[in-house]
Amino acid sequence: MARRSGQLGYEEVKGGWYHVRFRMDVPGQENRAYLSRPICPVSGPGRLTKPERLRKRKEIIAASGADSVEHFEKVVRSIHGVTFRAQAVIWLNQLKNRKRNPVAPSTVGNWESHLEKWINPNIGDTPLDAVNNLAMKELVAKMVASGELGPKSIGNYTQVVKMVVASAINEQGEEIHPRKWNHEFIDLPVVKKKEQRRPAFTGGEVTQLVARTRRPKYRMLNVLCASSGLRLGEALGIDLKNISTDCVTIKIHQKAWGSQTHNFLKTENGKREIDLHSSVAELLKAYIGERRSGLLFCTRTGKPLHQSNILRRVLHPILLGDEKTPGVTGTKAGAHAFRRFRLTWLRENAVPKDLEHFWMGHADEEIGDIYSQLETNVKFRKEVAERIGLGFDLPTQNTVVAPNAPKEVEQTSVGSVA
Repeated sequence: MARRSGQLGYEEVKGGWYHVRFRMDVPGQENRAYLSRPICPVSGPGRLTKPERLRKRKEIIAASGADSVEHFEKVVRSIHGVTFRAQAVIWLNQLKNRKRNPVAPSTVGNWESHLEKWINPNIGDTPLDAVNNLAMKELVAKMVASGELGPKSIGNYTQVVKMVVASAINEQGEEIHPRKWNHEFIDLPVVKKKEQRRPAFTGGEVTQLVARTRRPKYRMLNVLCASSGLRLGEALGIDLKNISTDCVTIKIHQKAWGSQTHNFLKTENGKREIDLHSSVAELLKAYIGERRSGLLFCTRTGKPLHQSNILRRVLHPILLGDEKTPGVTGTKAGAHAFRRFRLTWLRENAVPKDLEHFWMGHADEEIGDIYSQLETNVKFRKEVAERIGLGFDLPTQNTVVAPNAPKEVEQTSVGSVA
C-alpha cells in the first residue's frame, strides 16, 4: 500500500489540454492501469499556472480514490481473498439471469447439487486464485476414493469447478484466473463409453411395465414415451392444442420441469413433430376424452407432473418389485430407458437416418441429412410409423367408473402390436 500512496502523476498534452496520468488498481488485475484525466486548456480561458496545475492534479487523484486504503482493500484484497464458494454464488446468479444462451433450470439445479454435495465441502473455502491443477487433483482423488462416483460423474463435477473459476472476469471481460487444466496431472478418470450405464428397456420389459402400471394417466405416459422416444420433460410439457384431432401427430414445442413449463427445449432440434402408431393414437384419443385445453399430463390443478414423483412412485416400484411381486428388471432406471428402447427399435427396422434424427430430436450428422426433406413429407412419416409398429404389446382394459366408489376397476389383457 505504501507504494500506492502520494501519487502526483505527470502531465501530458493531448488535444490542446493538459492531462494528468496516474496509476490505479483495477478489479481483477495484478498490475495497476494508467488513467488520464483533463486538467485545463493549454491556452486561453481556464488556463492554469504550473503550481495551480500541480494542485489540481493532486485533487483529481484524491477524488479518484486511487491512493486510498479503502479502494485498495475493496478492489485488490477482496479480489484475491474471494473464496471458491463465494464465486460459485456469483456464477449461479449469472446463469439464472443471463439472456444469451439461457441455461435450463434443471441444469442449474444439477450444478447446485454438485456444489452442495462434493465441491463446496472440499474446496469451498479455498481462495479462488488457489483453485488450480493441484487443488483439482486433490478433489478428484477424494471423489475416486469414495467409490460413490463413476468416471462420468467425476468429469461432470470437475466441469463445474472449471466453469466457476472461469466465471471470475475483470471489467474488460477477461478471465482473472486463466487456467490450462492438465488432466494427466489431475489424474482425471477416463470415461469409457462402453462402461457407462445406459439402461434401455427391451420390448418384453416395456410390455410388462405398461401392463403393471395401474393408473391410466401414468400408463398412457409410459406408452407414449416408449412409442415415441420423447424425453420425459417433453412428454410432460405436451399441450392439448399441439395434438392433431386424430391424435396421430404431436408437436413438441415446450417442456416441463418441476411445476413449470418452459418454452424452450434441450436443443433447437428438439422442436419437432412426433408421428404415432394408430393403436397408440386410439389410446391417446380415449385418454383425452372431452378435454380441449391444458396439459396432456397434469395434476388436478392443471400443473405439470413432477418427474421425480413419477420415478419414485410409479416407475421404480414396478421395476424393483416387492416381497410379493418380482420387479420387471430388478434395478432402477430412468424414463430415458424408454427413449433408448425406441431408438433401438427404429434402427432395427431400418428407419431412414434423417427421419430418425427428426423424431428423436437429434442434430443432423452430415450434409445429406440437411439436404433431405423427409421430415416435411407427413404422409411418408405416418406410413413409416405405421409400418414399423411399436416393438411391445399394448394392454386392453375395461374401466368402470361409479360414483362414491373407487374410480377404476381394471381388467388388463395384452394385445400385440408388432
